[in-house]
Amino acid sequence: MAAEAWVTLATNDSYAVGALVLAHSLKSANTTRPLVVMITDQVSTAMRDRLGVVSCLVQEVNVMDSHDSAHLALLARPELGITFTKLHCWALTAFSKCVFLDADTLVIQNCDELFEREEFSAAADAGWPDCFNSGVFVFRPSLETYSKLLSFAVSEGSFDGGDQGLLNSYFADWATKDISRRLPFIYNMTASGSYSYRPAYKQFGKNVRIVHFIGSPKPWQASEASAFQRPVPGDHIGLWWSIFVSHVLPCLSSEMTGVAAQFSQLVVKDERQQVVSKEEQHHSQPQGSPQHVVVATGGEAAAAAAVSSAPSSREAWEQGCVDYTGRDSFDKIMEKIAKTLESQQKP
Repeated sequence: MAAEAWVTLATNDSYAVGALVLAHSLKSANTTRPLVVMITDQVSTAMRDRLGVVSCLVQEVNVMDSHDSAHLALLARPELGITFTKLHCWALTAFSKCVFLDADTLVIQNCDELFEREEFSAAADAGWPDCFNSGVFVFRPSLETYSKLLSFAVSEGSFDGGDQGLLNSYFADWATKDISRRLPFIYNMTASGSYSYRPAYKQFGKNVRIVHFIGSPKPWQASEASAFQRPVPGDHIGLWWSIFVSHVLPCLSSEMTGVAAQFSQLVVKDERQQVVSKEEQHHSQPQGSPQHVVVATGGEAAAAAAVSSAPSSREAWEQGCVDYTGRDSFDKIMEKIAKTLESQQKP
């Protein structure tokens, strides 16, 4: 087995969709290191099989296993369940060094040079730069470190309720001890970075290695046109969906769960971006510029058409500016889908 590896975590089939896209982005970037995918028991058998195709190892992590040292820790701190799951990456002792990537990251360019860094290397968090963001970090698997992290979690907890707060407290000297362990922002650029500071992105955007879709919605959760519209240069959401449509969508099945099962009802028709029903796919070709076409079965086509009716709000979604109580509320989205479905049923 390789001495070094990328590591990611999929807690369910929906996040596994992100892990699949991440895996293909690593391959497209010509990485020389394999990918390890940690999963929980919430990941379906069908999805596990698919993850096994794109990775060197699919490792189930079950913190409720009475033989696992994290079990007792979880009993003391039940609110840190997912955090304990992520900490299992330090138990991957078959590898000498790893780089952890959250499932909602996307590799834009080869960044194998990260393996030249030492534990604990990470990029500053955009919200509080004295802390690091735990979506991308370099670490050395060690059962000793793993045990210490579990003990620390029980005694100190996490100031933000998740792994980022816990790891920042444990590696408290990250910001001051060694500047070489402070990764440049290009290795963990928030997806909204291209909007929040346009001059800097215009100047340095070409150097970005890894994009992180922090917060909500995730690319696979987007409810508007971003999921079905032509990717444009520099559009990271578009790139994510381009990889998804080309490499992930054809491999999803109804035996999976969550959004993976829902997406399995969509198929790629040709190189024109048009959402039509399965019954219509034998009819005349739609007009429009060449781009991906997604053909939906049954009501999915209408739903896709409905959620793609407001392209002007795409930037707001990508910046994380979602009007949860207004236009973008769940009720509004469902109302729009219902109206579209109803209109298509009328003669």
